[in-house]
Amino acid sequence: MRMNSVALPLAALLAFQAAAQPAAAPAPARSSAEIVAAAPASAWARVPDDALLVMDLANGATVLIALAPDFAPAHVRNIRALAMARWWDGTSINRVQDNYVVQWGDATEKKPLPPTLKLPVAMAYERPLAGLDFRPMPYRDVFARQVGHVGTWPVAVEGGAAWLPHCYGMVGVGRNEAPDTGSGAELYAVIGQAPRHLDRNIAVVGRVVEGMEHLAALPRGTGALGFYEQPAQRIGVTRVRLAADLPAKERPAVEIMRAGTPDLDAWLTTRANRKDSFFIRPAGALDICNALPPARRVPAR
Repeated sequence: MRMNSVALPLAALLAFQAAAQPAAAPAPARSSAEIVAAAPASAWARVPDDALLVMDLANGATVLIALAPDFAPAHVRNIRALAMARWWDGTSINRVQDNYVVQWGDATEKKPLPPTLKLPVAMAYERPLAGLDFRPMPYRDVFARQVGHVGTWPVAVEGGAAWLPHCYGMVGVGRNEAPDTGSGAELYAVIGQAPRHLDRNIAVVGRVVEGMEHLAALPRGTGALGFYEQPAQRIGVTRVRLAADLPAKERPAVEIMRAGTPDLDAWLTTRANRKDSFFIRPAGALDICNALPPARRVPAR
């Protein structure tokens, strides 16, 4: 017996057809590099010309350092004075300790400091958290109660105090045993696993934002603490200037991704939760030293 066909209601028919279609594949997660490449201009902050240090080495390399006056104002003031006085010209990189630091300054420790320096420099290894727009990360830290970002800087926080952590590429002030002996004339950059035990014991004044590869690849010193034993081993520092003190055509421009933007939030989340095909098990965590906001060179204005 032939059965009469029954017409399905239109809505049911459409639902049936939709269910019969294969599910659309989820959109692939964006990589960290894709997030950075697509970030709009509003996600970036320009490093001020008077807070960008340009160091030229005798081997032809150039290193750019963003200074952090909000965290080490007295030391940054001295660093600016040293650069404006051309004090570092003719000095050298004197120490390269494997998995630790590259350090530069006057190897003789006899070169007179410019009279514009303010000495001694009081201990300023941390600052009050109050007044800072601190954006915490939801991940635990070994050396601080909380870590996150303020503006373009990685920041550690505890007990109402905030400080810049000793991460790869961060720049600190060499000093003797007395806490107020760091003038700013001896600087170092971290080139190894983050020595966070130095946090709040040495002033951190900035971060290398370009040219880190030139420092990290230098020959290691064979003397104690990685100091070069022979003067011929030292790498000359030919010139150190603030970008503001350079002719416009020579002035580099650098931008760093800002905290509080959807782009940096997405970048941090992606780095903590890698979902590309290579990763089997995302970490679900992120160390502050793997969360330094991306920096980029941009055309000078």
